Amino acid sequence: MEFNETTPIYKQIIDYCFRCISSGMWREEQRIPSVREMAVELTVNSHTVLKAYEHLQNHGIIAPRRGMGFYLEPDARQRVDMMRREEFFDTELPQLFSTMRMLDIDIDDIIPLWHK
Repeated sequence: MEFNETTPIYKQIIDYCFRCISSGMWREEQRIPSVREMAVELTVNSHTVLKAYEHLQNHGIIAPRRGMGFYLEPDARQRVDMMRREEFFDTELPQLFSTMRMLDIDIDDIIPLWHK
């Protein structure tokens, strides 16, 4: 994984986890890589991975099982989809609308492209 310099690494790890969940690579109720395994895989500090995992845990996406590691919650994919939708509506869509206004693009110009 290549990290960009504009977003904190732990947030990029969260996005990576979201992609693993959304793509089905990680399935609900399945064990996910340990903090150490993920740190080695991504060549980052384990504290950075732990911060990302704490975020996922706080949002009910993963849960620790004592002595066994972290597991995806049964509704992890639904929660991830909901969080990604919120991010889209809160961040990406306003940016898109701003760009459209700046370029004088009307929503009617977009609709035919949507149906292709």
